[in-house]
Amino acid sequence: MSDRQSIFDAVKAQIEPFNKKGVPITDATTFQGDLEWDSLTVMDFVASIEDEFDIIITMNMQAEIENVGQLVDAVAKLRDN
Repeated sequence: MSDRQSIFDAVKAQIEPFNKKGVPITDATTFQGDLEWDSLTVMDFVASIEDEFDIIITMNMQAEIENVGQLVDAVAKLRDN
């Protein structure tokens, strides 16, 4: 299994408690459009991702991340630093 796939799987697992509508999770799944998350849900989710991967996602990065694939790539990049 690739490192990106393992990150995707972990991100998907973190999404599940917040996925109230049971939306299928793919790289293209958007947080605001598909999952319909509000800002409080996003903040809770970001905190869980930061804890899971021991990283910090800045507000600027959060503003640029619109879908699951972008988040997985950002996590991979942050873990490599």
